[in-house]
Amino acid sequence: MPVALGPYGQSQPSCFDRVKMDFVMGCAVGMAAGVLLGTFSCLRIGMWGRELMGGIGKTMMQSGGTFGTFMGIGMGI
Repeated sequence: MPVALGPYGQSQPSCFDRVKMDFVMGCAVGMAAGVLLGTFSCLRIGMWGRELMGGIGKTMMQSGGTFGTFMGIGMGI
């Protein structure tokens, strides 16, 4: 099946490319939110030093993965 061309001759991204792009965008937004929420929650319970960095990193990865997954699913629908 031929790829549809836009008004200036460039091809449109495929559905899988759009899902990937939204997943990465969701990961970035989720990780930014994870930094804020993770820092607040880790400092609130009294973490310092290496423990604080590990807690923030864990929160960043969890929130980035979760938000990225939902953004990717939303674009697929």
